[in-house]
Amino acid sequence: MSGYLTTHVLDTARGCPAAGLKIELFRIQGETRTALKTLTTNADGRTNEQILPAEAFETGTYELVFHAGDYLDATGTPPESPRFLDVIPIRFGMSEASHYHVPLLLSPFGYSTYRGS
Repeated sequence: MSGYLTTHVLDTARGCPAAGLKIELFRIQGETRTALKTLTTNADGRTNEQILPAEAFETGTYELVFHAGDYLDATGTPPESPRFLDVIPIRFGMSEASHYHVPLLLSPFGYSTYRGS
C-alpha cells in the first residue's frame, strides 16, 4: 500500500463545507521548510486532488497551512483587526505508507483537527 494525504475542511460556525479555502503543504526537514503544493478547497471542502499523492509520498514531518482569515473574510464573517484566527499551521508526522487524512473543523474563534480515515 502506498501512502497519500488528504483533508476536509468544515465551517462549523456556518454548518457547511469550507469552499475556497487556500491550503499550502510544506515538508519539514530539520530547520528547512520546503513548499510542496498550494491547493484550494472545492464546494465540498475537499481538494480536487490528493494533497500528497502516492507517487510523491515520503514519510517525514509535514505542515499544512490553512488560510482561514482569507476564507472568513470571503464568507462575510465580521472582520477584526487583527483577526483572531488568520493562518492555521498544523505540523504532523507521517511514519508509514498509509492514508493520512488531516481534517480541519473551523470557526472564527476556534478550530480542531485529528487524524481521520
